[in-house]
Amino acid sequence: MGESTVGKGTVSKGAAEGGGPGGSSVPVSDPFDALPDLAPLRAAAWDDDWAGTQAFFAEIGDRAADVSFAAGLLAGVERTEAYLERAVKALPADPLPRTLLAERYIRIGWRVHGGARAERVSRDQFATFHDWLRKAELLLIEVCAEHPEYGPAWTARLLTARGLELGQSEARRRYDRLSEHHPHLLRAQSQLLQQLCPKWGGSWEAAHGFARETAADAPPGSPAGALIAEAHIERWLDLGGAAATEYLRDVAVRNELRDAARTSVLHPDHRPGRHSWGAHSTFALVFSLGGHLRDAAAHFAALGDTVSESFWQYLPDWKNRFTTYRTAASAAL
Repeated sequence: MGESTVGKGTVSKGAAEGGGPGGSSVPVSDPFDALPDLAPLRAAAWDDDWAGTQAFFAEIGDRAADVSFAAGLLAGVERTEAYLERAVKALPADPLPRTLLAERYIRIGWRVHGGARAERVSRDQFATFHDWLRKAELLLIEVCAEHPEYGPAWTARLLTARGLELGQSEARRRYDRLSEHHPHLLRAQSQLLQQLCPKWGGSWEAAHGFARETAADAPPGSPAGALIAEAHIERWLDLGGAAATEYLRDVAVRNELRDAARTSVLHPDHRPGRHSWGAHSTFALVFSLGGHLRDAAAHFAALGDTVSESFWQYLPDWKNRFTTYRTAASAAL
């Protein structure tokens, strides 16, 4: 699974122009438009403004989950590597610019790789892909050695571990180092979950086990319950066809998803935030694919006319599918 890309100069329609949870409008999937508090970061990136970028992250402070989330989004803004390289040279001891630049290199590399399985990626693509990831890894090794508690860098190293095919043990080692300081960093957990899937050398037992264990250990109201939905979506994708549909229609799967939603983004203690957006998007998708439209409705209502495209991109013509499912879910109430 790749992370969404935001083009430099790309502007989506604002959520206020949409038609509401039961409407037919095209959903806003650009995170900078869906989550307006991120707009200053995009503006700084478009202007090659390191001072503005630094100020945005200074407001976040030491909240590693939010720093990592924003770093991943900044990485998708085109042609930002030049001003980030200048920031690295100007601030050689600061972990932030090196981590942001590494994230950008990782994104460039993954774009070269594309979304195809390994057997469909050419030798030249792999060589270029690995070159970008090695450049990122060198930066991140330095940051993690100097600042072993710096969660955003360890999170980025989960992406390089997977792309460089360093294996399950190394990915888990990196995650364990991270979780010593940040036991509930959702983006890192989602990245390790990808590593644990069979397509990256893992197993369904490992993937589902990690998702369940992590969700159970999270505080009530944490968006970590969405990891259970992510694991089921990955399995649905792997099965394909009628078997995939039957899998998500299974009562046991549905009940597990319901419990995960109730203990996470539908829990009374949940505090809506940036991570809620992705979690509601994932639950809306998995319930819709399984035909559990009444269960999907609450998540579509929370999203309104916005959606994180992360897992929805698995569907062909996914934006139209989103509006179709959203309308059906509203009608099912």
